[in-house]
Amino acid sequence: MKEWLQQFKQRIEQFNEKIETIETSQRYKFIRITGSVLWNLTLIFVISLLIGIVFVGAIGAGYFASLVKDDPLYAGEEMREQIYSYEETSEIYFADEIYIGKLRTDLERRETTLDAVSPLLINAVLATEDEYFLEHNGIVPKAVLRGLLQDFTNSSTQTGGSTLTQQLIKNQILTNEVSYERKAREILLAFRLEKFMTKDEILEAYLNIIPYGRNASGKNIAGVETAAQGIFGISAADLSLPQAAYIAGIPQAPFAHTPFTNKGVLKDPEGLQPGIDRMKIVLSRMLEVGYITKAEYEEAINYDITKDFREPEAQATDNYPWLTYELENRAKEIIANILAEKDGIDPKRLIEEENLKDKYLILADRNVRSGGYRIYSTIDKDMYDAMQKAANNFQYYGHTFTTTITDPETKEEKTVEMPVQVGSIVIENKTGKILSFVGGRDFEISQLNHATQANRPNGSTMKPLLAYGPAIEYGVIGAGSPVVDVKFTRSYDGYSPSNYIESEERGLMPAREALAHSQNLTALRLYDSILDRQPATFLEKMGFSSLSEGDYVNLATAIGGLTNGTTVEENTNAFSTFANDGQFIDAYMIEKIVDLDGNVIYEHKPEPVQVFSKETSYMVTDMLRDVLDYGTGARAKSMLKFSSDFAAKTGTTQEYKDVWLVGYNPNITLGVWMGYDQPKTLYQFNNTYYQPSTRVNMLWANLMNSIYDAEPELVGTKERFKQPENVVYASFCGISGMAPSTACSNAGYVRSDLFNRNVFVPSQTDDSLISASGESVIVNGKAYQPLNSTPREFVVSGGGFGINPDFAKRMLGRLGGDPSKLLPSGKVVSTATFNADSSAPQAVTATLQGNTLTWTRSGSNDVVGYRVYDITNGRTLISTVRDGEGRSVTVPNNGTFTVVAVDITGLESANSNPIASNVEIPTIPEVPIDGVPPEDENGGSNEQPPTNPEQTVQ
Repeated sequence: MKEWLQQFKQRIEQFNEKIETIETSQRYKFIRITGSVLWNLTLIFVISLLIGIVFVGAIGAGYFASLVKDDPLYAGEEMREQIYSYEETSEIYFADEIYIGKLRTDLERRETTLDAVSPLLINAVLATEDEYFLEHNGIVPKAVLRGLLQDFTNSSTQTGGSTLTQQLIKNQILTNEVSYERKAREILLAFRLEKFMTKDEILEAYLNIIPYGRNASGKNIAGVETAAQGIFGISAADLSLPQAAYIAGIPQAPFAHTPFTNKGVLKDPEGLQPGIDRMKIVLSRMLEVGYITKAEYEEAINYDITKDFREPEAQATDNYPWLTYELENRAKEIIANILAEKDGIDPKRLIEEENLKDKYLILADRNVRSGGYRIYSTIDKDMYDAMQKAANNFQYYGHTFTTTITDPETKEEKTVEMPVQVGSIVIENKTGKILSFVGGRDFEISQLNHATQANRPNGSTMKPLLAYGPAIEYGVIGAGSPVVDVKFTRSYDGYSPSNYIESEERGLMPAREALAHSQNLTALRLYDSILDRQPATFLEKMGFSSLSEGDYVNLATAIGGLTNGTTVEENTNAFSTFANDGQFIDAYMIEKIVDLDGNVIYEHKPEPVQVFSKETSYMVTDMLRDVLDYGTGARAKSMLKFSSDFAAKTGTTQEYKDVWLVGYNPNITLGVWMGYDQPKTLYQFNNTYYQPSTRVNMLWANLMNSIYDAEPELVGTKERFKQPENVVYASFCGISGMAPSTACSNAGYVRSDLFNRNVFVPSQTDDSLISASGESVIVNGKAYQPLNSTPREFVVSGGGFGINPDFAKRMLGRLGGDPSKLLPSGKVVSTATFNADSSAPQAVTATLQGNTLTWTRSGSNDVVGYRVYDITNGRTLISTVRDGEGRSVTVPNNGTFTVVAVDITGLESANSNPIASNVEIPTIPEVPIDGVPPEDENGGSNEQPPTNPEQTVQ
């Protein structure tokens, strides 16, 4: 301003000198007088104008100062930090850095550098947005004055006037608010920014932050690299002249000029025309400024830009919805912990304090979506794709129900499907890496990830984790020690569980056999015997995160009756503990997170926890091999296309609302669950879909085969589980589990199996058998001591051994039960006494075929045998049959017989129906040629029915 006034003063003085020359001339005397007057008037006007301009300028300067008086004086580094704080879309990757896609975000952006942008695009932007960018100091005064004048006069033509520097300030430091105060701050900060950043830095930042409408997927985009990729499918460095001009023209009206709708659909010709017209304007500006030649202009303006628009891009959420959401959620939890640590807060507090966790998850949500992170996962792409295909192709999930719901927005009723859902996960045992998973059947139907988020009771898969594993670890049993499969009713609450076959009680049976056949009663009794040691703490160590107080004391926990259930991930992860020598390694899905600058801000570090000893893990594994060999998982093993050293456990919950199978080899563990989102029995339409346990066997095998196809060396390993040196074979009495006694050996009950010699090898001599009277009776297949009134012909004699009552009491434990059911009849004589009633047993029904007389079982529960009488002439006993020895005898011809049941007290039932064996075979009458038999005198047939309708005549 001072310079300008000085120049103005010099010009006035020069003009005065010329006037004086004229004034001294005689010729111009008249003109001199007139001119003097005019000149003085002119001077007065000019001086007044100058005073007015200075006055207005002072007022304007004062007003400008008042507008920015409260504006903070930003330091250079602070301004640079705000300029460079633009959001950038985070990306996710499979293992081995295979790109998946972008995380969900409202605005996609990927940063670039100036040297990676085509000079054509840079020139197009400068020609269109800021012709004098390289000359000005942040603003162009005439443009500012023009804008103010247009605003003051309310002109319909608004030409703008913001430089690139001003636009950068508006987008990154200020807001889009329309006010003189914001404009004044923008001008001041633009001046200031030019002092702290070079032109190249300002231009690069501008090119990274300006909105460019939508990409081919309908997503909002910003930055020239994102625009080039999203609109044309090429890098910003490779743009042609028409493409560069098209992109440079978009920011004037991003959503009018962008070629795509918010659905990712290419606009119709009418919708594309504004963008094409704007491209032509940009080209004409480039020609005017001299950036392109007339020939280049003509070629570009006649180019059909519409053929370059890219096809819609499939998003990560389209191709991999469950995976995208899962990685996003896990990344949020990781970033929340990082943000909390930055604030000096122990991340453990986020687990304990729900409100604090919610706060940091909200902060992490935006940070993850727009922080420009690269999130590298553990998911094997080939394995993941193979599992999805196998799950989609499986034909035996079960019946799909439908229901009608009311749409909360439209209020219209619509029918929705409720199919059987699936959750499955594969974990690498030694590292804890989640290699793959199946989240569900159809993401459109249910977005719940059934592998990682759905909590369900885990049924019998709990048995090795909570009953057999801890019992072996405590030294209570070995792999083949006897466990008790006898019913019980708990006295204080009437709890009376049963096996899958409700009537089944197998008595004393080997632990490995009980586990292979998934007997409930054995698991419950074994768990009850160790419950005081709180074995549920093993579940804590193996990552079960939803345990309730009741889960630590409830007996049903041992067979999967969890209060809040567990996830497929947690359950599978727990089984990988057995595969990993008893070390629990928490499963994880994110390997590392890298920020915009390439810094690794998070990298997973495993923290192994020793849960079980190597010895226990091997012994449980050896027992679970039997599940696949001859137990409830045999169907799965038979369907595998390869062999490996597998161990597994199946599980079902009440009414077949859930079915499970978790199996592992030395390298991986695969868990599978099936059930409805709203729990209901799977046992419907089983003629079409097989029995539920069979279905899960088949699905587990199909999934395992699919991941073998993807990674045969990893999945089909020939490595076997190695038996630790302290796991030894030892002999024991199969009745008691103790060191064999002579009595046990003589009875033939000596067995051998695996034991951990560090904690338990049978050494104390068996006390299960004692000398007995040598007499017993069989009632319903169980041996009891005979009563004084028991008929002697039904008593088994010959000496032997009986079960020690103290041993029986010890084995039945505090849950109690019927000691007679501990062992079937055989070499060991029972010492139990049967509580008989005083009623005669129920009668039976007899039949005769040839000379073989058979009869039905008596309905009474105290029958020790049956007597057969010949009642032809009086009542003669011809045969006695003990219970359990069959229900048939051979009788002579020409007699009539009856059968009675005899109970333990000696009472007989009523006679059965009489059976006669002296009926002759009737003569078959001769049949005439016409096929009609001769009639008797009464007109009836000569054929006679058998005397007894139950008798068969041969």
